[in-house]
Amino acid sequence: MNAYRHIAVLDIGKTNAKVVVLDATTGAEIAARRRANRAEKGGPYPHYDIEGLWAFTLEALAAFAEAPGYDAISITTHGASAALLAADGSLALPVIDYEHEYPKHVRDAYDRLRPPFEETFSPRLSGGLNVGAQIHYQKTVFPDDFSRVRTILTYPQYWAWRLTGVAANEVTSLGCHTDLWRPRQGTYSSLVNALDIRDRMAPIRSAFDVLGPVLPETAGLLGLAASVPVYCGIHDSNASLLPHLIRNEPPFSVVSTGTWVINFAVGGDRDRFDAARDTLVNVDAYGRAVPSSRFMGGREFEILSREIGAVNPAAVEAAFAGVVAKGMMLLPNVVQGSGPFPGREHRWMADAGARALERLAAACLYLALMTEACLDLIGARGPIFVEGPFSHNRGYLSALASLTARDVTALPGSTGTSQGASLLTGIEPTASSGAPVRDLIVGLEDYRRNWYAATERT
Repeated sequence: MNAYRHIAVLDIGKTNAKVVVLDATTGAEIAARRRANRAEKGGPYPHYDIEGLWAFTLEALAAFAEAPGYDAISITTHGASAALLAADGSLALPVIDYEHEYPKHVRDAYDRLRPPFEETFSPRLSGGLNVGAQIHYQKTVFPDDFSRVRTILTYPQYWAWRLTGVAANEVTSLGCHTDLWRPRQGTYSSLVNALDIRDRMAPIRSAFDVLGPVLPETAGLLGLAASVPVYCGIHDSNASLLPHLIRNEPPFSVVSTGTWVINFAVGGDRDRFDAARDTLVNVDAYGRAVPSSRFMGGREFEILSREIGAVNPAAVEAAFAGVVAKGMMLLPNVVQGSGPFPGREHRWMADAGARALERLAAACLYLALMTEACLDLIGARGPIFVEGPFSHNRGYLSALASLTARDVTALPGSTGTSQGASLLTGIEPTASSGAPVRDLIVGLEDYRRNWYAATERT
């Protein structure tokens, strides 16, 4: 018997933010509000519109308090972000957009400071994708503002603090390529001392902990008639992973899609990592190291979709045979700075006179090949579960199943991260409703071999 009827989840992704209410018994989304999450360009550097997101959160929670109502609140957000609080609880510096690029002398200084990959299993990434690089940049370039910092919070826990007044950090965000964490030891890395921030790091709490009830003043604004507990929160890709950890025995893989395609190999190879190819260790909700890899596949698909134009996606599978037969392909990378093929500049092959539908089919093959490469790098085995927007892309799913010769199951609910975050409250995960993809594409062996060969020549 679940302790709660309805769970409200604040789910802040890199591209979109939403507040949803989930039925605790069925996991179904019964109410939702969404807004774009765009970086503000003014100020000292590009940063997130924190007060806009907070106003949106309050508005949605207030609207849902009466109907359908909720008994608990959980939180999930994108990674690579931290909030720096002054003594009065205000932000000492804006929450930086992790895509912001720092001056070369700042990057070079950080490279001399950061721990080796063997300590953190965190690759050196572009911009502020390493939270340690963000903090170093803020401390170096804005020393007066940084001197006001009293508490450093991981991003989901910042929103929990706004709701409860309780400051915390949590390991799924600390273990997400921050350079700040030793995933195998479960302790802070040497970088925390090198940056002289240990005494400013909020206490570490479990993602499953209740940090407190909604603050009385906020509860009044929301119109809450009873005390509502707020859970500590979790990094979004780890939220997608959590239901699978509860339901399945290793080995298996989870492909969590959104702006990023994050690949988890549960029971995968914990000793074979290539820092130069965007492999890393993530840390799951239980504090365990999970071999992982990634590329910015959602952003790439957005870019390609704009370039290709309007196409009926239901028709894409009919175009695969022609694309494969003439060897039409897209080579990496559409978005630079991440993924398994660093330094490559994307280009089309054998695309003369190609129709838009053929380009979309080739784009689906490209995304599936990139995913397969990511999975292979971390020794993934067993069935593959696809979460998020790509779970609706039949062409991508067919291509991935054909390339890997493994069961690929789409979990097409739009709230994979929200559902995962709701499990922090102790409710039972709903049974998976997906079935393995059976629409396989013929002739991909030679296509794959030629794609890899062409990628190596790029």
